Amino acid sequence: MKKRRSAVDKKQASISAPSKAKKSRSSNPPEEAIHNVFAVFLREAGVTLKYGAESNEIAVDQVIFQKRIQKQLKQSSKHPDIIKEFITGLEAHIEDADRFKNSLLPCVPRSNTEDTSCSSSFQESLLRMLLGVELLQTLIINTLLEKVPEFMLDGTSDGGLSLPRMIINQLKWLDRVVDSKELASKLMELVSVAPVEVQRDIITSLPEILEDSQHSDIARELNSLLQENTQLTVPTLDALSSLNLSSSILTEVRTAVMATLAAIQIEDLPVVVKFILHSVSASDALEVVSSLRKKLELEQCVLPAVMQSSQNRLMSKSTQAPNTKTPGNQDSITLILDGIKTAVRFQKTISEAWLKAIEAVDEPEDHKVMDLLVLFILHTTNSNQSRRGAERLMKAKVRTGHFQEPLLHKTFRDYAQVMRVYFPSILSLAQGLLRSHDLGVVPFGGHMYRGLFTAFDLYCQQEVVGSLVTHVCSGVGGEVDMALELLCGLVTENHKEMSLYAVFVKGILDYMDNLSPQQIRKLFFLLSALAFGQQQQGSHIQDDMHIVIRKQLSSTVPKYKRIGIIGAVMIIGSMGAHRPKGKETQSASLPQETYRQLTALLELVQSSSESAPEAAALYYDELANLIVTANLDPQVQEMIGKTVLNDFQDDFVVDLSPNISGSHPLPACALYNLDEDDSQEQIAINLLPLLATETQSKGETKKQSEKKVSTLCLSPFFRLLRLCEEKTHKGDLEEIDALLGCPLIVTDMNVLDKAESLSKTEREFLCTLLFHTINWFREVVNAFCKQKEAEMKMKVMTRLQNITYLQTQLEKALAVSPGFVPPVANFDGENVEGVAPSSGAAGKKEKKKKESTGKKRKAPGKTPSQSSSQLDVSNDAEESQHDQPEKEKEKEKDVKQGVSLSGYRQFFRELDFEVLSVLLCGLISCSHLNSNLNTEVRDEVLLGPAELVFLLEDMLQKVEFSLQTSLAKRAPFLKSKGDKSLGFSHLQQKSHKDISSSCVQLLPALCSHLENCHNYFQTLLSENNGVMDGPATDLHEHHLMSSSYQLLLQILNSIMNWSGFSQPGQRSSLKKALEVFAGRLKEGGAELSLEQLVKYSFEYLQNFRSTMPKLSTALCLIQLLATVSEKGGHPVAYRKQKASLARQFLNQEWVTATGEREKGPKFNETLHTLLSIYLEHVDDVLKAVEEIAGDGISELINAAKDASSASWPTLNRQTFLVFYKVLMAVLEKSVRRIPAAKLGDSTEIQSEKVLTWNLAVRDFHTLINLVKVFDSRLVLNVCLKYGRLFLETFLKLCMPLLDYSFKKHKEDVQSLLKTFQLSTRQLHHMCGHSKIHQDMSLTNHVPALKKSLELFVYRVKAMLMLNNCQEAFWMGNLKNRNLRGEEILSQKTQESDDEEDEEEERPVNNQDPPDNEVLDSDSEERTNIDSD
Repeated sequence: MKKRRSAVDKKQASISAPSKAKKSRSSNPPEEAIHNVFAVFLREAGVTLKYGAESNEIAVDQVIFQKRIQKQLKQSSKHPDIIKEFITGLEAHIEDADRFKNSLLPCVPRSNTEDTSCSSSFQESLLRMLLGVELLQTLIINTLLEKVPEFMLDGTSDGGLSLPRMIINQLKWLDRVVDSKELASKLMELVSVAPVEVQRDIITSLPEILEDSQHSDIARELNSLLQENTQLTVPTLDALSSLNLSSSILTEVRTAVMATLAAIQIEDLPVVVKFILHSVSASDALEVVSSLRKKLELEQCVLPAVMQSSQNRLMSKSTQAPNTKTPGNQDSITLILDGIKTAVRFQKTISEAWLKAIEAVDEPEDHKVMDLLVLFILHTTNSNQSRRGAERLMKAKVRTGHFQEPLLHKTFRDYAQVMRVYFPSILSLAQGLLRSHDLGVVPFGGHMYRGLFTAFDLYCQQEVVGSLVTHVCSGVGGEVDMALELLCGLVTENHKEMSLYAVFVKGILDYMDNLSPQQIRKLFFLLSALAFGQQQQGSHIQDDMHIVIRKQLSSTVPKYKRIGIIGAVMIIGSMGAHRPKGKETQSASLPQETYRQLTALLELVQSSSESAPEAAALYYDELANLIVTANLDPQVQEMIGKTVLNDFQDDFVVDLSPNISGSHPLPACALYNLDEDDSQEQIAINLLPLLATETQSKGETKKQSEKKVSTLCLSPFFRLLRLCEEKTHKGDLEEIDALLGCPLIVTDMNVLDKAESLSKTEREFLCTLLFHTINWFREVVNAFCKQKEAEMKMKVMTRLQNITYLQTQLEKALAVSPGFVPPVANFDGENVEGVAPSSGAAGKKEKKKKESTGKKRKAPGKTPSQSSSQLDVSNDAEESQHDQPEKEKEKEKDVKQGVSLSGYRQFFRELDFEVLSVLLCGLISCSHLNSNLNTEVRDEVLLGPAELVFLLEDMLQKVEFSLQTSLAKRAPFLKSKGDKSLGFSHLQQKSHKDISSSCVQLLPALCSHLENCHNYFQTLLSENNGVMDGPATDLHEHHLMSSSYQLLLQILNSIMNWSGFSQPGQRSSLKKALEVFAGRLKEGGAELSLEQLVKYSFEYLQNFRSTMPKLSTALCLIQLLATVSEKGGHPVAYRKQKASLARQFLNQEWVTATGEREKGPKFNETLHTLLSIYLEHVDDVLKAVEEIAGDGISELINAAKDASSASWPTLNRQTFLVFYKVLMAVLEKSVRRIPAAKLGDSTEIQSEKVLTWNLAVRDFHTLINLVKVFDSRLVLNVCLKYGRLFLETFLKLCMPLLDYSFKKHKEDVQSLLKTFQLSTRQLHHMCGHSKIHQDMSLTNHVPALKKSLELFVYRVKAMLMLNNCQEAFWMGNLKNRNLRGEEILSQKTQESDDEEDEEEERPVNNQDPPDNEVLDSDSEERTNIDSD
């Protein structure tokens, strides 16, 4: 490369430059160099040039040196030519590389000088000092920049010095740059030709070289350079960060950087992200952060290193790539997150922008790992309360299904090293989710705990286990369940790691008092798995476990004995678990020592539980559960089952003989025999004699050698026997199938006809006998419901008929046995000794199964007396009910009063979920059943209506318990007495996923039964000319079918409303459920999308609307339709259809099977919900309110007392309060949704809002005036409550609108205020009425209402003053009046300025300015009200 010479004329130089061919290494200067101008001037100014390796010396301070040089140049006779000679000398001097380097290095003070002016030990380099001389600066800069190309390819010298970098450093921090623009131009020219290293040095030095005036221009050039060469990203952004730039240029640069973000190397990303976030203003923070979040792909930073090493590299390189690149990537990601953390910590707008950007993502697949990492950062920093925002957003995203398990799994898998620093925040977020009362977010908290345990180190694992133990010890039901489930999962999946923390988990044993039986099972499962598992890592807690179990078993307190039995059986399950044959063990059998310990423990539990029947029954139940859930070793299985069959036969089975010997409280006989044709010897369950013996022996001391058999153990023992047989014979129950059809020794049910003549002991004995009989049949159905043979199915169906029949008998028996405590059936609950349900409550409830028709008609007969205080005209309605019992007696003389069994659920044995498979059978009508039962053989197994109701009621309880909706109710402050999980022990052992899957499999059968109910009522309507209360209607069957109809709709709604369908893995299950509905309407064809399935499902279910037997059934249908419509993601599309259907039901007259109009508290509650749904989905709420209040209620006022409104048949005097309350509530809610007025609103928008408020105020006035006709206490209460709320909303939202729109819409505003003034005056009259009657429920509303009324007066005055119409406002004293407008007499003698009087606004009547007349006069207003 040919070197460009200086602009100075070389011919004028006094000496020639030294040769470049050979650099001088002499320590002495050349002869000619001593006499040139450059050297002379330097020497005279105080600098001595050195040659070779020595540094130049300076004898004076650098400022003095610069002044002397400046003075010499200016005073020289050759000025200005002397400058050129000086520069020529300089160029000649620095031609030698060593001398050039010396000139760039700092000068050293002269050691032998006597001049004290050189006070500093450090001096600048020679060239740096000469750059401070303004006369020389530009020429020296040119010379230096021309020298850069000579050395820019040389790299660093032996001393590690780079000459180009040293040259650039000379230009930094100059006191003054003479020509900054030219310098900037030359530097950018140099950048365009220099190699990358030199480019970086120049670019990073630009902020320290250039003056502020050049920053904008240089920024634009750097921006262009940035787009051309991504290798210069880091130095360019470093330089730009240090430049003083305007916001517009910053935005321009940032936009360019964002555009190239995808092409930037991972190593450069931290600097890029830092620049972007630190160059953000408050106005564009959200836009920038959203764009950055969208373009920043951290996933590509982790995967390519592995993928490239496995696919695109040779073996020699692939061994290095994963080990070298991936850690670098992790470091870069860490730096990126640190940059975000810094920005979030010091800029409030950045943290808010991140939250909004993440919140704006509305599709799960659009979320990135970055979103979770940023939330962790925001939670960690907690700047500007970002922690609370992060927690809120995390819960919201999890609840809506936007954050899903795969995203979390990917985050923990690929970024564990990066996330380690945020461990405390992640743990805190997981704790918050697990404690949430929203069931939809709890599982995600569990996934976070699982990820924390598997991804991090021992310390983190210890913290995770400690936190989960804390959750368990909290005592909060859902939190405890989830924490125990997580611990069990960790023990199963990470047994070796969890064994280290067995001592932590063992600490939960101190808090067992707060745990339910199911939670205790889980606790002992995980403890026994740790202590007695195959790998034995947690064997150090075995002794503690044995001590705890022995202590609990020996306790005389039933609660602790239960814990001991449950714990011991779980330990037996872990010790006796089947061990597959492995490499280390020669055989798969149990070790002898383990088998010996297990046998000893089994004997200990058995001996400890023999003393109490409840304990023995629990032991049998727990062993049965163990057989179902655990995979036991064959030896253990054999040991448990070898004596069960013989023991059961010895204890409970006897040979059937014609005569039953013995003295019993009630006559004994063998009933319910299904095997009468069998020629073999008959057996029977010896129930009544055993119960009689047990009853007689109460209070007697038990002999040690005598074994007593308790009837409490009958059902649990049979369950254990059945499960042992199933396990041994792989589902075949042939060995015990005689128990399905064998009779029971009980008493004849005819004894109930003379129940009142029995003693209390005999009645209670009968009730106990019935409970045991029903529970026996329930366990028999549990056992044989899965058998495939037709004969067995027929017998199971007969046993179901036995159950429904016996339950009706039990209802009668309980009715004559007040205070009876039933025998315990579920032995793992808190109250095993049994609690008698409230006889008063039970007596008021009506039977819902066999004999509910008469009672159902009788219940509404009590309603009018209850509601007579609500309405002013209900006395006649009450009188009309007195004849009803006589009519019922004529129709049903044989029906006797009974109590409902709904409060006795805990005293019945739990039906297994598999029993519901009986629903797959068809339905047979009652009449056919009655005529053909036991008289002819039926080839097809069919369900009767009573059995269908029985199974559906059980299924509804199971589905509501298991498939809870997403929003869980907050736990009450005071715990309820009963355990809601009691009676669901078997169900709790199934996962929600399994239960939902089973329900979906039953959907076709449920739809078939639904269609059968529809067809039944459709036939009934056609036979009775469109009415259901025809003379030929079978009341009993009608009620059963009606109950089935409603139960089916409730079950379908509970299934479809399950929150689990929103989880990603359950999407297919939801589609299967919808395909069942859609397939009933549209068979075959191509696969449908989710939206299409919802559409066809909605149409299918809507077809049932014409055969609704009761209003409550109609409400269930609408709720089911609403649930289904939400599954497609567009529930708004179905609003009109739901509103139309609700209106159809509201416009229908609902009568019972006896022809009576439906009424009563439950009917009113259902009507309230249905009317609310209608008004919620209707397009124009205000118009709908006006229609009901104006037309419907007006028709009611003019109708007869017992009549209904013509346009709204459900509206009558008994239901007026329901309609009134809903209308007032909906009206108040709808006006709150009217948008608030803004100063910048257009005239059209203002006019529209004023019109809306006019309609709302008119509706309000109509409803308020109804109090004059319906003036009952409850109506007044509703009016005062919602009147105040409406008034407050009016002041808050409507008055600002009137402020802005008064001048433009004066007439509309005036009309609105006039109408509203009439309503406020009526409210004032109500306040007076409340004070006269001194009704506390009414007067409680008065102070707040009067305050709002007074505020309204002054607010109108302020509005008029704002619009310069204050002359139109006048205040006076308003007299207290009652509801009819009559003056309250006690007020006539008081002064006119009584402090309780309310002030009302009134216009001035003696003048009529254009803008003044706003409100009507008092007399006119009063006239208007009276005339209504």
